[in-house]
Amino acid sequence: MTVARFRSVVLDCPDPRALARFYAGVAGGVPEDDDPDWVVLQVPGGGPRLSFQRAPGYAPPEWPRADRNSQQFHLDFDAGTTWEEVEEAEKKVLALGARALHADDKQDFRVYADPAGHPFCLCRIDPI
Repeated sequence: MTVARFRSVVLDCPDPRALARFYAGVAGGVPEDDDPDWVVLQVPGGGPRLSFQRAPGYAPPEWPRADRNSQQFHLDFDAGTTWEEVEEAEKKVLALGARALHADDKQDFRVYADPAGHPFCLCRIDPI
């Protein structure tokens, strides 16, 4: 028996509208930004929403630190089944304003920071 239905992942940031536009470019959808301090992005496909809230004094996480300002979670995005697809996705997220943090072709993911500094991964997935 579940207690509640999963609704949103909420990211603190200095500019909710800008970060929502970044993730709309990554995952699709149109930000609902009637409130400059709280913006919602419903990702196509019926998954949970991404929400962005203004956080005064926001300090971005430092990846891969564990002592202070460490990431508390990250988002994973399936970028395709081949490295060519991941590399094409990488070009697009970098053009949107992401920053590369870690790439290792021996692993099935690459790590980036969004414009507010939150880590996220582009993952190569095995075909089913």
